[in-house]
Amino acid sequence: MAEPLLAVDNISRRFGGLIAVDNASLAARSGSITALIGPNGAGKTTLFAMITGFLAPSGGRVRYDGDDITGEPAHRLARRGISRTFQIVQPFAGLTVRDNIAVGAHLHHRRRADALAAAEKIAEEVGLADYLDTPADSLTVASRKRLELCRALAIRPRLLLLDEVMAGLNPSEVRDMIPLIRAIRDRGATIVLIEHVMQAVMSLSEHVYVLAEGRIIAEGAPAEIVSNARVIEAYLGEGAARRYGKTRDAP
Repeated sequence: MAEPLLAVDNISRRFGGLIAVDNASLAARSGSITALIGPNGAGKTTLFAMITGFLAPSGGRVRYDGDDITGEPAHRLARRGISRTFQIVQPFAGLTVRDNIAVGAHLHHRRRADALAAAEKIAEEVGLADYLDTPADSLTVASRKRLELCRALAIRPRLLLLDEVMAGLNPSEVRDMIPLIRAIRDRGATIVLIEHVMQAVMSLSEHVYVLAEGRIIAEGAPAEIVSNARVIEAYLGEGAARRYGKTRDAP
């Protein structure tokens, strides 16, 4: 079996006496969509921060494409093809949508004209072509989420980590986002997503990890996870488990 594109081995992070992530391990094979779920405060975003170089782990290691990248800074990981979105969307408010995306595109394009052309193509793929000249701070929540996705895509990621990219969206907007994420995977990106929207988790993910109190308490296929007693107790609740255990959205 081929080595996974991402392998996180027994990683931990302490903040003084608080253990935010405790010996957590997960893997994502190339071309897959993997979900990381769990209650608020479980340590999911801290785990993402260690994978993407924004935080150094207190222990354990991170391997990417066969290389040990533990503690490597975010800007170097971006050049390796690792990108992420952030739970709290903070675009460059004084810039247009086009210029926001072009900031990331400059990683591969020195000429401004080339970076802007790349930004336009990404905006079209993500559904923001009509907003290229719109100030970023005037966008709706749904459009800001799409802009955050565009900025992450601008560095041409092989590994894309999405931190609650559907948080705050209404059901119709969630339905529109699901095929977009699937299309990004189909174009070659490996995706790991943190998500509370179980409709998206069940529809998109091939493998799910559950983090609670800093520890991975379960992993498996989505249908297995929603029937896992520990997951129901720690996170889902009986109602959600019954609802999503019956069916999985069609692709």
